[in-house]
Amino acid sequence: MTNDKAARFRALHTTTPPLLLPNCWDAGSAAVIADAGAAAIATTSAGVAWSLGRPDGDHLDRDAAVGVVERVVRAVDVPVTADIESGFGRTPKGVRKTLAAVASAGAVGVNIEDSIADQPGSLRPLTDQAERLAAAREGAGADLFINARIDIYLAGIGEPETRLAATIERAAAYTEAGVDGIFVPGVTDPETITALVNAISLPLNIMAGPGAPAPSALAKLGVSRISLGPGLAAAAYAAARRATTTLLESDSYDAGDGGVDFGTMQTLLK
Repeated sequence: MTNDKAARFRALHTTTPPLLLPNCWDAGSAAVIADAGAAAIATTSAGVAWSLGRPDGDHLDRDAAVGVVERVVRAVDVPVTADIESGFGRTPKGVRKTLAAVASAGAVGVNIEDSIADQPGSLRPLTDQAERLAAAREGAGADLFINARIDIYLAGIGEPETRLAATIERAAAYTEAGVDGIFVPGVTDPETITALVNAISLPLNIMAGPGAPAPSALAKLGVSRISLGPGLAAAAYAAARRATTTLLESDSYDAGDGGVDFGTMQTLLK
């Protein structure tokens, strides 16, 4: 079954329109997203970390992160890809171990980022990250889809005029290391996105966000995959805040209206 899901997931990167990939943070949110019709689901590292009481940015250990992946996979029938931050390993050997665990948990894909969480605005040296990605490929096996995240635009690294060339250089090195897709969050400019599509041989993933073109517009630019990142988790927490402040300040329960009903959640998680 996992191999079938891996093949389905890989094929979704070659279809038109692009793969629209909502991001969950636990088994319940995954079940809701699948029931809403998503063809595949990603986890969001930020949402997962928040749900476990930690901030985003490599503050979880491998076992905690893989445990969430395993629960999400059990909750849905669609392919699941996991955001594993920088790989939950200090060395390439540790990254290899993480990928083997994620594959065993039933995920069919991962995102691995090249930023250094405890050094804001810094990326791992290109050769070091390529080595970590090659180790990830070894641990993952041939079927699992490795999406290599390049954080130059997201973190605003370097002068603006240097970012495109630097991103393309990293994409080429990561491709050589054996990844299957390239993820460039933080890019919203259509001209830049077009340049990335033309220069990168692998499927390009863009993260939706303020100022990003609509999915149909990104499709015309040649983007293969569009993800929401932490957007859904942030919206859910905003709903919880609104319901709470309404209860405390407005003598009303109205902010809780429109939620998924109890019976539906029970059924989705049987």
